[in-house]
Amino acid sequence: MTRITLNKNEERRIKSGHPWVFSNEIREVAGDRFAGIAAELYDAAGIFIGVGHYNPHSLIAFRLVSRQREDIDTAAFFEGRIAAALAHRTARYPGLTTYRAIYGESDFLPGLVVDKYGDYLSVQFLSAGIDSRRELIVAALRKIFEPLGIIARNDVSVRKLEGLDEKIETLWGEIPERVDMEENGLSFQVNLREGQKTGAFLDQKQNHLLLRDISAGKNVLDCFCYTGSWAVHAASFGASSVLGVDISARAIGQASSHVKLNKVSDRVKFEECDAFERLRSLHQEGRRFGVIVMDPPAFVKSRKNIAEATKGYLTVNRRALELLEPGGYLITCSCSYHMGREAFRDMLIQAARLAKREVRLVETCSQAADHPVLLSFPESEYLKCFVLQAV
Repeated sequence: MTRITLNKNEERRIKSGHPWVFSNEIREVAGDRFAGIAAELYDAAGIFIGVGHYNPHSLIAFRLVSRQREDIDTAAFFEGRIAAALAHRTARYPGLTTYRAIYGESDFLPGLVVDKYGDYLSVQFLSAGIDSRRELIVAALRKIFEPLGIIARNDVSVRKLEGLDEKIETLWGEIPERVDMEENGLSFQVNLREGQKTGAFLDQKQNHLLLRDISAGKNVLDCFCYTGSWAVHAASFGASSVLGVDISARAIGQASSHVKLNKVSDRVKFEECDAFERLRSLHQEGRRFGVIVMDPPAFVKSRKNIAEATKGYLTVNRRALELLEPGGYLITCSCSYHMGREAFRDMLIQAARLAKREVRLVETCSQAADHPVLLSFPESEYLKCFVLQAV
């Protein structure tokens, strides 16, 4: 087996639990070097650390799969890892039919994402090591989940960093045009070929319930509403009116169908517009809201544009705070990993100051439990959700 030896002192982070080795941390590679090959990892003193996947063409040159000497290229290995991931979900969400079944490094399958939508699976092979083992993985998924269809949503730019192409393809069975999805007792429909990520965003399911105790009788504004999950939840929890805004015509069309599906269309209105501009015009119109949801796409794509992205977060959150009624709530989120929790909080402090509003932090949340955070791998925690109240 290919043997990788680290530079001196580079093993500390890895031995503390982090699963990635970067190319500049490697002293020597002995053996075959093709992308995705299984390899053993050793520290500079020759002490075994673990086995994983090596890719000489990637900045993340090695992804640790196991800290034991074991064969990571067998059906039994993948069936065991996938079954363990499933056990966590079924224990946490008994009876749930739509959830993230495998979350990469947090489920000790680095580079693999699997979302379950009822009888269908949507997968992403995000590393060369995982992509080269897709037949083993698909066989294990079929055995454990018995799906009617499996689709690969490999249309993600991160694959380019691994030397992989981007494409969408059906791996097993048939994929219908729409798949039904239930969340918190509400009904939605997902397009597994064209929807965001693997078809839909599954990480906010617990945070949507934050609206339950604060929406009744309130006027609610849902910015960057996408397909209307927050809006539908707010209406179902008794909001007197909900306004959702998004720049995507396709998203607004889906959102409109979701409010009809859940019989709340009489209280929900959507507008196809730029959220930044609409926040400004709502303020000029003198509009006020009892609850505002701010769940934008990732503004921070990399460390180099943190400053620019922070300005975007600051602008929308300042505008939102200006639109809140006294005692009103702002649920504000960031799915940008590079925008850390403390940086996000500091930005909100500045937004409140600029909006001339006194606010208190009521609650802080993260991603749903089917997106578990590996404590030694901070990259696995990306979602921040803060609930603020204007007082």
